[in-house]
Amino acid sequence: MGKDGYSLDLAGLDNGQFYIIHVPALTCIFLSFISAICVIVVSFKKKSFKTFFSWSRSERFVVYMAICDCLFNVAHTMDHMHIAITKDHPHPKGICIFYGFMLAVFITAQTLMVNIVAINAFMLIFFRKQINFGKNDWRLLTYIFVAPAIGGIIGIALDQMGPNGSFCYFDGVNGKQMGVFFTTVPLLAVLFLNSVFYGLTYFRIHQEGKRLKDTVGENAASVKGAHKAAKTMSLFVTAFFIQWWAMAIYGAWQLVEDVPQLLFQAVTTFSNLGGVLNGIVFIIIKKRQNTTEQEPKSVTQTTKA
Repeated sequence: MGKDGYSLDLAGLDNGQFYIIHVPALTCIFLSFISAICVIVVSFKKKSFKTFFSWSRSERFVVYMAICDCLFNVAHTMDHMHIAITKDHPHPKGICIFYGFMLAVFITAQTLMVNIVAINAFMLIFFRKQINFGKNDWRLLTYIFVAPAIGGIIGIALDQMGPNGSFCYFDGVNGKQMGVFFTTVPLLAVLFLNSVFYGLTYFRIHQEGKRLKDTVGENAASVKGAHKAAKTMSLFVTAFFIQWWAMAIYGAWQLVEDVPQLLFQAVTTFSNLGGVLNGIVFIIIKKRQNTTEQEPKSVTQTTKA
């Protein structure tokens, strides 16, 4: 075997699946990018950028996810398009490294943020408080963007980035182990932890919902407001699960044996639909806000979704 991913054959060329891999991927990426752009434009259409950090957390989360989707989609479009047109790995290697770095950073950023959302919803329901993201969300932004960027830079320094046979990410020859620890392990861990957090969160919401069904008063309104906020945040976790379940299984499967074509196709489809899924979350949040605005304001600021 060669010394890096450039020695690998392009996936699909030998079995007629080449365009079946790249055309659906590019289609999903395009739809995702358009959706993410629409989310950003609509978000700022009626609200000023200057007041952004006073928006509800769910509104800010949507924008952060849309930014991740946009940058992810730009890099991945160039990557897939380059391969589809040339039927070769992207050259020079620096280009492939750039594509891989962008994917690693923004995939990981979304993974970390959705996990924070799940933890925040859990704390809101069980402890009636939310995570302190710092002024202008600096703690959150440092965690979700700077930490993955540092990891990506380390990967570049260790020559771990390059072609994997289908696109540019962690090198398919000498970057497999780092790819597992950078992507597969975090995805599996976050999917599991988020399931636990939201299982506990919804169990508590169900219990309190029955207890407060016919209760009125400021305390009851505050609890019900926390329930609404947690349910809104759960939408991000649901979207994340739909987007990345295939990638998590793919990462674990490839450690044991060759991945079946159907699962690989699921990866190239679902993992590129993030912008569409988060666009659906955005629409649901907007509808809920419109409904809330028609009701008496009895929920405290601390439970703002």
